Amino acid sequence: MTRSLDSVLAVADAALRTLFAKPHSTRTPPAPETPPGPLSETERREAGALMRVNHVGEICAQALYTAQAAVTRDPVLRRHFDEAAREETDHLAWTQQRLDDLGSHASVLNPLWYLGAFGLGLVAGRFGDATSLGFVAETERQVEAHLDGHLDRLPAGDSASRAVIQQMKLDEARHAAQAWQAGAKELPAPAKAAMRMASRVMTTVAHRV
Repeated sequence: MTRSLDSVLAVADAALRTLFAKPHSTRTPPAPETPPGPLSETERREAGALMRVNHVGEICAQALYTAQAAVTRDPVLRRHFDEAAREETDHLAWTQQRLDDLGSHASVLNPLWYLGAFGLGLVAGRFGDATSLGFVAETERQVEAHLDGHLDRLPAGDSASRAVIQQMKLDEARHAAQAWQAGAKELPAPAKAAMRMASRVMTTVAHRV
């Protein structure tokens, strides 16, 4: 009973910190290769919208890892999820800083995105650790492809956002590799397609609100 209560409190604490506290990174934000250039108002709005989408992705990552850590009975795997969540907190802090710098804002639907991702993490975890890890691996693979697209769409002068996205892309690829090494199971094609569809809905809406 005590362990269950502790788990509930830990989940609630993680959700509140992710959604309402200012995130703090443990790593220095990636430095751009070239000095940032001037942005027009249109370019600034587009860069802000792209970083808002990326910020939502990090909100979802926190929810996903928190749910999976809560469900697994393997203490080693639980530590793996907890460590991944801590590293994703760097991404959350970096994307929030870019939103601030660009004069933009986080998605007003962040609580909804968090709840949805948390539910998916719980469902994946209920199918066993191998499937849960497979969900992580596929998520990171799709996120990596999504970040590639953002690198193509970012205004040329926004080298600061570009540096953040490039580092995030490297981290996501490593998380996917770690999931495979930990015993991830390949997801069936319909599950992957459903994930891509859900991602398109999220990115389309978050780009605007």
